[in-house]
Amino acid sequence: MNYSHFIKPVCDRLVAAIALLILAPLMLLVAIAIYSNMGRPIFFCQLRPGKDGRIFTFYKFRTMTHETDTEGNLLPDERRLTPMGQFLRKTSLDELPQLWNVLKGNMSFVGPRPLLVQYLERYTPEQARRHQVKPGITGWAQVNGRNAIPWEERFALDVWYVDNQSLQLDLWIMVLTVWKILKRENINHPQAATMFEFKGNP
Repeated sequence: MNYSHFIKPVCDRLVAAIALLILAPLMLLVAIAIYSNMGRPIFFCQLRPGKDGRIFTFYKFRTMTHETDTEGNLLPDERRLTPMGQFLRKTSLDELPQLWNVLKGNMSFVGPRPLLVQYLERYTPEQARRHQVKPGITGWAQVNGRNAIPWEERFALDVWYVDNQSLQLDLWIMVLTVWKILKRENINHPQAATMFEFKGNP
């Protein structure tokens, strides 16, 4: 029986449904805290490419304000990221709404992270192979450097995962993810509040 085509999707949705039920009180508390500190909206929703480049709506808890400059352009991430937003990112609590993406079948627990739609045309053919599987809440690149490593290295790790995915690897990535969250490692790029934009390959 093929793991990635049958076992993994069934397990993803089953575990996501159970996790949503168990974590509902915590998610409600986070939503109330965001509303009290930043108002609406509570969720950050954005179109992202999934498996085979299909576009879906990606959900996170909001961690930034919508402050703009005098010309109406959003301020840099470091100016808009609130103290509570930093806490949510460091503890990965901002990722909890993606359980809904997993339940809907847009995402998996483990896979390459879903990035911006505009990146699709910037990948090399080899880098684009990261879209041969569903994107994940966590992934091989996330436990091997996350935002602290260059884009090219992240994409190489994503493609390695595509070629080597298995139940054993997914379980190991989940264990490493918990460890990384507890250590709060590699949340941001060393020189940025989040991560620099991928502008394409040299």
